[in-house]
Amino acid sequence: MAAATTTARRGGRDRVPAHPELRDVTLQQVLEALVDPVRRLIVRELHAAGRDLSCGTIDLPVGKSTATHHFHVLRDAGLIRQYYVGTSRMNALRAQEMEEAFPGLLCAVVSAPDGS
Repeated sequence: MAAATTTARRGGRDRVPAHPELRDVTLQQVLEALVDPVRRLIVRELHAAGRDLSCGTIDLPVGKSTATHHFHVLRDAGLIRQYYVGTSRMNALRAQEMEEAFPGLLCAVVSAPDGS
């Protein structure tokens, strides 16, 4: 996988974690990220909200460190973009980009009943 394109700014200013270009993300990576029910829940919550959400506003059935891991996996698979507003880490679903890269996949995931 190619190096991520976004870097964090230093000195307490806006910090942005690294994000992959979707052309460098494989379908395998996306499917592996979506196999976990907690990560599907995060994707569904972001889709349903229709806006960016902070990590803490999404009610997850896991602890904080495990939730951080799940957000990291989704970010590495290109499903979400993260950035800071003050001390809150915001999450944006990369819906349009995912639709262009993998047509219909995200729609199928968010509309399918969850078997978990």
